Amino acid sequence: MDFVALQKGNGIATLTLARGRVNALNGTVVDQLRTQLKNVEMDREIGAVILTGSGKFFSFGFDIPAFLALTKEEFAEYLVNFTDLYTYLFLFPKPVIAAINGHAMAGGCMLALACDHRVMAIGKAKISLNEIGFGSSVFAGSTEMLRFWVGNAKATEILYTGAMYQAEQAKDLGLVHEASTEQNFTAAVEKAASALQEKASPAFASIKSLLRKSVAEEMRRREAGSIKEFVEIWYSEETWANLQKIKIY
Repeated sequence: MDFVALQKGNGIATLTLARGRVNALNGTVVDQLRTQLKNVEMDREIGAVILTGSGKFFSFGFDIPAFLALTKEEFAEYLVNFTDLYTYLFLFPKPVIAAINGHAMAGGCMLALACDHRVMAIGKAKISLNEIGFGSSVFAGSTEMLRFWVGNAKATEILYTGAMYQAEQAKDLGLVHEASTEQNFTAAVEKAASALQEKASPAFASIKSLLRKSVAEEMRRREAGSIKEFVEIWYSEETWANLQKIKIY
């Protein structure tokens, strides 16, 4: 089954997460998103990418109920795959716009942070790295991407509180670049994509690499250790009890 839909038009590729009601992430979604990104990267007719979600969610994040059936080794393997994906997206040579149409939680927020520009719909949608709320940690890579955008002080506030932010609040923090009304959302996303698409491709890719390569190197240097720690916390008695209370369908 396809959980990542691809549409092309006017030199822009739109990738839409489409898995169930909340676009929860699992290994298949991660693999399909990577495959679509690699295809788009090689497509010379595509100058920019829009990443969005179907329905009322950008992405809930991890499919937690399904992951409860995994062994530590299986879950760790998924985490390596997921963090490798967002690092690839963070360094993607073409501009990527996150069209945050609905809730972007935890892993969904991490994917958005890997993009170049984030437009979020004003309304009920919230964005959050809320892991601490259910006793989980985050990853070295997600922490570095967050700091890249908002700085140390705001990153500390966001991660320590696990707060859920509406579009205007997220813009004030630097989590998103634009807060758009639902009526203007599509136009705002397309405008952002077109503006970046018009930049000279080699120059954009070079500048993006110069800005992000050292950050990505630090992400990779610390990622394996952070995954190991994440798994130990995830399977701890207190966190495990909290995870079993989470319902997403």
